[in-house]
Amino acid sequence: MSGFKLDRSISIGIIVTLAFQSAGVLMWGGAAEARLQSLEKTTYASPLLVERMARLEEQMIMARQSLARIERRLDEEKLK
Repeated sequence: MSGFKLDRSISIGIIVTLAFQSAGVLMWGGAAEARLQSLEKTTYASPLLVERMARLEEQMIMARQSLARIERRLDEEKLK
């Protein structure tokens, strides 16, 4: 061989380090899952809100048009 030697002994420090890293990865994954679930709930609720906002916007447009007609008629009455 070319001088490469594999040592099969693993210290307790390496085992503890790997355990802590594994626990950290699992905690991070759980937190990411919770964030994704929250975003999914928000996303499912959004289409309903968008539809309601579109209806309200259309109603406001119609109310402005009615108000403009009323104001125009009042102005015409003042001129008579």
